[in-house]
Amino acid sequence: MPEKLSKSGTPLGPIGTKVLFENEHIRVWSVELQPLGHQPLHEHEHPYLVVPVSEGKALMRWEDGREREITDVLGNVVYREASGGPHELFNLEERGKMHSILVEIKAVGMTS
Repeated sequence: MPEKLSKSGTPLGPIGTKVLFENEHIRVWSVELQPLGHQPLHEHEHPYLVVPVSEGKALMRWEDGREREITDVLGNVVYREASGGPHELFNLEERGKMHSILVEIKAVGMTS
């Protein structure tokens, strides 16, 4: 499978640490970053939900320089549309590990 590249030609990494479950409708990732850890540049092709497993602060930085600080709160679920472009994720906590579950929604408009 060919390596995915951003529009600037930078290699794109995986969305999370590891895939926990996948079928034709969803893909579930575990996203874990050590204190002050970093998730390399990646891009979302599907809308997704983020479910924090730990509390803390993180920073999303897009390839074009935009930034957004995130505060993860246990019990919150955040919905995000597919990519706003390639971005990195940084754990801003010096002592706490960042852990969340990310659920990509691959099939939109399903009926039961």
